[in-house]
Amino acid sequence: MCLAIPGRIKSVDKKTNVALVDFDGIEREVNVSLVDVKKGDYAIVHAGFAIQKLTSKDAKEISDLLEGK
Repeated sequence: MCLAIPGRIKSVDKKTNVALVDFDGIEREVNVSLVDVKKGDYAIVHAGFAIQKLTSKDAKEISDLLEGK
């Protein structure tokens, strides 16, 4: 089974297609070459790649489900 986790885009380097993404306080660099995102957007991330842009409502719903709320 594979999981994709929602995160909030903190910054994007358009030259390298790498974004700094916040996962509930944990920041990681993520490849965003598959989606068009900007600072403040939410995206689902799997294996270091952002694979889909999300609304903030959808990101919160998914995070709540993953936390068992």
